[in-house]
Amino acid sequence: MRRPVDNTIFNDIKPLFSELYDTLANIFQNVSILVETSHGKNYRHSKSGTTIKDNMFTSTGAVIRYSVKDSDNLLEYSFNDFSAEFLETVPSILVKHAAADSRFDHRFTNRFEENCTTSFIQTADYGQLSSNDMESGQQAERLSFNRSTEFEVNPSELPDKDIIESLKRLYRKAMKLDARILDCVCVFQYLTTHKMFLSADKDLQQHLLWSNGILQPLAGTSDKKRYYLQTFSLSGGAELLEQMDSHISYACRCAIDLLDSVVPTPGTYDVICMPDVTGLIAHEAFGHGVEMDMFVKDRALARKYIGQSIASSIVTMHDNALSCMECGSYFFDDEGTLSSDTIIIENGILKNGISDLQSANRLKTIPTGNGRRESYERKAYTRMTNTYFEQGSDRLEDMIASIENGILLENAASGMEDPKNWGIQCMVNLGREIKNGKLTGKIFSPVCLSGYVPDLLTSISMISNELQISGCGCCGKGYKEWVKVSDGGPAIKAVATIS
Repeated sequence: MRRPVDNTIFNDIKPLFSELYDTLANIFQNVSILVETSHGKNYRHSKSGTTIKDNMFTSTGAVIRYSVKDSDNLLEYSFNDFSAEFLETVPSILVKHAAADSRFDHRFTNRFEENCTTSFIQTADYGQLSSNDMESGQQAERLSFNRSTEFEVNPSELPDKDIIESLKRLYRKAMKLDARILDCVCVFQYLTTHKMFLSADKDLQQHLLWSNGILQPLAGTSDKKRYYLQTFSLSGGAELLEQMDSHISYACRCAIDLLDSVVPTPGTYDVICMPDVTGLIAHEAFGHGVEMDMFVKDRALARKYIGQSIASSIVTMHDNALSCMECGSYFFDDEGTLSSDTIIIENGILKNGISDLQSANRLKTIPTGNGRRESYERKAYTRMTNTYFEQGSDRLEDMIASIENGILLENAASGMEDPKNWGIQCMVNLGREIKNGKLTGKIFSPVCLSGYVPDLLTSISMISNELQISGCGCCGKGYKEWVKVSDGGPAIKAVATIS
């Protein structure tokens, strides 16, 4: 039975932050407050031993965004002290910093001067806000909700030893399957995130839980060693461990198959990309390539192709934090914009980019709810959520049968993109040879897929009817700030350069 994530965590401190918001809204413009607390753990077991660490996204703090009248700048102030005593000093801190701006009304300075202290304040030049933004003190009906995702087993309620024992069982099962399995890294991690957003027109809370798993068997002989990386993810809890158990045999078989792999002959091939490789293409080609803060900086070629055909007419692609419940899902972003299902490509036409609030304001477009921070201490950028190709109507077996000489690609490893010139390179761990419509059993590794993005997407001729999305990875941007994302899709048949 699925249960909602606890939605009462802010009950004690919300009155304090509501009072703080009201005070600031009488002094500054465009005031918003984001409060977050995230906690989780990372469990790992392998031949080398067992480790338990905090999840890399564990964090507790708040960030206030505000502006001074007639200023082109938005100011941000972050802190992690939620005590009533400290929150009372925050207005004076912000006033002291803002007083350096000649446009600030200095009548407020004397009012708070006694309590002024130094702190870390970040100034961001986002450009003049649009005229329909809320004026200081202006009243409006607030959108208010308090929403949670659901889970079956709450990992934070399980003893550490129980989770570690589950990973040890997976390890023992892998080691018994074949003498060539030398090791198997087994990982389980989860994160529970609570966020509250207050502004002139919003009073929002969200409570999210995601879980990830990794199985990485290492196979070896006297002269060769190869690994296979099987990943698992869901919007939910420790029920994920059951999924991992059902896939351990396949992961080990693939690692053993890779012992007989050879490097492919470079050339142009018909390829079938399995969902994880499809997802890597989505992420690298039209995830980063349509982040609209890159449009503002003229660093993405996609800006010039909005409304034009850039893919096969059977291709539709989404960035969807709203209805696709995976690790990149949420109900509102870190700027308080409600999440959405953004159709990036529709029937081959590039329709939309994804945006944060500030890039949308610069470009005079509607924000898509993709303003995300690594933590309360970091800047909000336009970031992907769950990025994937929509499924089609073809069967995988028919796709394989349609190829005379090609490669089936699975087990995506890494990718690189050049948004300014639309180049892409995807590294894949395993390729299966296809001859005369059948898999021959010959294995290629490693495989590099590369090319010009519109050429690759225009060549897509078949799309399978099964959609798979995975969120075991993270995405870096800026000063390598990380956020959780998911990607995927169906299997696709395309033409690609392989090396």
